[in-house]
Amino acid sequence: MTPVAGRGAGAAPRSVDVARLAGVSQKTVSRVMNDEPYVSADVRRRVLAAAEELGYRSNNAARALASGRTRSIGVVTLGTALYGPASLLMGVERAVRDTGYALRVVNTMEGERAGIAGAVDSLLDQGVDGIVISEPIDEADGADLSARVDVPVLVLGAPPPFAAPHVVTAGIVSSQMARAATEHLLELGHTTVHHLAGPQRWYSARDRLDGWREALAAHGRAEPPVAEGDWSAASGYAAGRELLADPGVTAVFAANDDMAIGLIRALTEAGRRVPEDVSVVGFDDIPVAAYVTPPLTTVRQPFDAMARDGLKLLVHAIENPQADPLPMTDPPVELVVRASSAPPPPR
Repeated sequence: MTPVAGRGAGAAPRSVDVARLAGVSQKTVSRVMNDEPYVSADVRRRVLAAAEELGYRSNNAARALASGRTRSIGVVTLGTALYGPASLLMGVERAVRDTGYALRVVNTMEGERAGIAGAVDSLLDQGVDGIVISEPIDEADGADLSARVDVPVLVLGAPPPFAAPHVVTAGIVSSQMARAATEHLLELGHTTVHHLAGPQRWYSARDRLDGWREALAAHGRAEPPVAEGDWSAASGYAAGRELLADPGVTAVFAANDDMAIGLIRALTEAGRRVPEDVSVVGFDDIPVAAYVTPPLTTVRQPFDAMARDGLKLLVHAIENPQADPLPMTDPPVELVVRASSAPPPPR
């Protein structure tokens, strides 16, 4: 390709420069940059090669003014390093790359008053085309943003924390997975299953508690007292020390893997073997779950599938505002059986 004349040294390349270098019209450059159809493979290759040679980047701001959209998606998520929320956010980031949209993230902090409302307002001020709510905490005051949210909203894995004109949801309800974990232990022959719950301000902790209760009720089993942790291994260890006071405990479903690992440590220190004396099942399938002693039976959360399917729903709602929502099917519940669960000890 030949050098482009008519531009001052150091001036930013423009679409007209790309068009001249590729030997096409500006409209064709626009079609290629917007990934529109009806452009031949050869023309597309020439335009992209010219853009790369010139260091041209399409003017997203101008496109936004012309289309009324910024081609950006905002995410509201809890500012935490906990495995579940962090993994779901990573899944959203990976999924957004395939949509052609930019991602803008606003973190909330646990206990922050009206955190969701402030985060949503911030994203709306930035002109996002859609919003993802990946916020696991129930705010005491709630947040009714229905009067000001005029873009589609995707809620991942939890009840919608506020009303909005166009809300779509994606993800397996945690109660279904918790029920599968509890039923696994009952099917092994345990008379009942104890539960180490997560903090009840979290939607997911409530769902897992509900699923445990549903499984026990469906099998006509007694519901033991519930221990509550804070998702940490330390809280699981503390709960394990309390459970040791009851020699009748033979099976425990923990609401996440970290608490399950702490629980196993407490049981092991006290001479209660896992799974020979007490079976333990966790939730999440964190990377280390397969390598602790014993390897942990757990329920695997499909974070990437949840994010990918949810973003498909959201982008469809953004780009087809008058169309019906896409049909969705929940991914199957995946129980990963390892060595921490077994039949109860003989009486």
